[in-house]
Amino acid sequence: MWFERRKVVRFHHCDPAAIIFYPQYFVLFHELMEEWFTEGLQTPYGDYVRNARLGVPAVKAECEFFVPIQLGDVVDFRLQPTRLGSSSLAFVGEATGGGKLCARAQITVVQMALDTRKSVPFAAPLRARIATYLAPADPVDTPAPTAT
Repeated sequence: MWFERRKVVRFHHCDPAAIIFYPQYFVLFHELMEEWFTEGLQTPYGDYVRNARLGVPAVKAECEFFVPIQLGDVVDFRLQPTRLGSSSLAFVGEATGGGKLCARAQITVVQMALDTRKSVPFAAPLRARIATYLAPADPVDTPAPTAT
């Protein structure tokens, strides 16, 4: 299941050519992840950071850019987790505008305790909510059943 939000490209997202400056995609995908925590996972991101003293910094990020997005464009952003470890989470993020895929990111985050800067496992209730969004396993990567 995908989590989706529509966004308008603002001046502060753009470079002098009036297109999204490529590092801003990472800001926008992180913003989308915060919205997913708050709205999709019923875990208000501000409380998660301030009160629970947890964070999910990126440890790996890769992005491909296909079509430039311009100032004022309306863009559909979406994310879907692809892998859930005990304290890590990988997700794909996509930005689509005008019916075209404009950018795709693959990002891995790790939940950490802010006070110790050490990774910590996701709590069972949050883990269960994340799992409802988890992409189905790729049949190419799934081993074939063996005959018994």
